Amino acid sequence: MMDWTDRHCRFFHRLLTRRAMLYTEMVTTGALLHGDVARHLRFNAQEHPVALQLGGSEAADLAHCARLGEAWGYDEINLNCGCPSERVQRGAFGACLMAEPQLVADGVKAMCDAVSIPVTVKHRIGIDRAERYAFVRDFVGTVSEAGCSVFIVHARNAWLKGLSPKENREIPPLRYPMVHQLKAEFPHLTILVNGGLTSTAQIQQQLEHVDGVMLGREAYHKPWSLASWDTTFWHDPESLKSREQIELQMCDYMAQQALLHATPWPGIARHMLGLRHGLPGARIWRQVWSDHRLRAQSPHTVMQRAHAAVSALGAQQHA
Repeated sequence: MMDWTDRHCRFFHRLLTRRAMLYTEMVTTGALLHGDVARHLRFNAQEHPVALQLGGSEAADLAHCARLGEAWGYDEINLNCGCPSERVQRGAFGACLMAEPQLVADGVKAMCDAVSIPVTVKHRIGIDRAERYAFVRDFVGTVSEAGCSVFIVHARNAWLKGLSPKENREIPPLRYPMVHQLKAEFPHLTILVNGGLTSTAQIQQQLEHVDGVMLGREAYHKPWSLASWDTTFWHDPESLKSREQIELQMCDYMAQQALLHATPWPGIARHMLGLRHGLPGARIWRQVWSDHRLRAQSPHTVMQRAHAAVSALGAQQHA
């Protein structure tokens, strides 16, 4: 989810669900060791609970960055061992780390020793064409001995050569039973499943076998589905917020960010373009919010234009 789940996206998602844990885009240890720490780690207080996802393989670097994450107020440190991109592989982190479970364990132990917040791992069920359950079982077993008790498992292999990251989310077959088997073999661990889940019914079915579910692109492209999660999964009172109220809150936020950080609203509005997914007029609404010729106007004015365009389209269709 690099370049997707930035702090503006997470602020938007938190308006939709108070309970779900939010994760940052992957931040490399190199970016924190040699780059602008504040730019990478700044987040909105409203985002809690929120986890910092790290990419890296050197134990000392991971420990240092975990301490930074805790100092900045994150609720969890998550190590990415699932990203299959070749650029990430060249940095010796991501899914290729599954071939070196002891290296991952060393990094996890260093982070656990460095911070008091939970350290978790996100990974695949295997790499390349090897489909033996023993591979992921031994990986989880080794890493758990280092102090990790939460594993987020993308139920596909990562093919390290020959597939793009997008193809790696679609071509390797989903094998949920392997994740279920992990939970059965490690009942004391918290096992979450990720990959290919698109509906509340599918999530509920998975929760019969595992402890939790992570959604990525589905939640991003169809964010309104998050609005029912607190009631469905935590039995909280149903939210009375409408899409329009969420949009207005985002306009207020965009205006605030422009004032405090000189952040242009288009870079924030892009995260909410799926808010009206499936509704009449959604396309023209997205077109207005995506029109960079309007960037000099206030987000509240753009919202008015977007709703006027939807209303005009509806009037045309009923004329």
